[in-house]
Amino acid sequence: PTRPTPPHPSAAFLGAPGEGPPCVPGLGWAGEGLGASGKNRRVCHASARLEMGTLWEEFNRLGTEMIVTKAGRRMFPTFQVKLSGLDPLADYVLLMDFIPLDDKRYRYAFHSSSWLAAGRAEPAAPGRVHFHPDSPAKGAQWMRQIVSFDKLKLTNNLLDDNGHIILNSMHRYQPRFHVVFVDPRRDSERFAHQNFKSFSFPETQFMAVTAYQNHRITQLKIASNPFAKGFRDGDPEP
Repeated sequence: PTRPTPPHPSAAFLGAPGEGPPCVPGLGWAGEGLGASGKNRRVCHASARLEMGTLWEEFNRLGTEMIVTKAGRRMFPTFQVKLSGLDPLADYVLLMDFIPLDDKRYRYAFHSSSWLAAGRAEPAAPGRVHFHPDSPAKGAQWMRQIVSFDKLKLTNNLLDDNGHIILNSMHRYQPRFHVVFVDPRRDSERFAHQNFKSFSFPETQFMAVTAYQNHRITQLKIASNPFAKGFRDGDPEP
């Protein structure tokens, strides 16, 4: 059986009833959530385009690995999106969470350069969300420039008190991105399910590791990451 999906993070936010016609996402959108129709008009037309898509796809073909450390490590490639379709005058909170892709843990087989299932998944790490530090902000601000989650860090420390995303090493994850409309009405929590739109990009899936297993991933990270100078000098990033 698959692990149950944690409660959606938007449940903690104020909501508002949908206004106008039901929302139906256009073709090619990565939208998901509690149904395409009945979303608040301030989120239903939101669209997110993944930046550096070609680089993400290049990593994905090799099997993306992301380092997790006790102190917390930033992701590379960095998760970045370009937003459109927001209400310029409305307030939005942007956040991310990470969900397990399956209920397995893995090991890397060096002789075949492949990942193999190695048993049942570890107990789920505490579910956390990462709020973009500029939240909340007007739709106009979010749409003005690329939104970068460069402050987000991944850790394997179950006792982390820095607010980092806690993941189990040797497990596979799917990052999710959420746009949440913030409405000040007092009873708006009743409508929280209409108040968000979520996006998942399959090419951003990754294996959490404490050290890179596939040497081709190491090479691609060094070649494409301007901050990987330490690797080139044989001195890993602290």
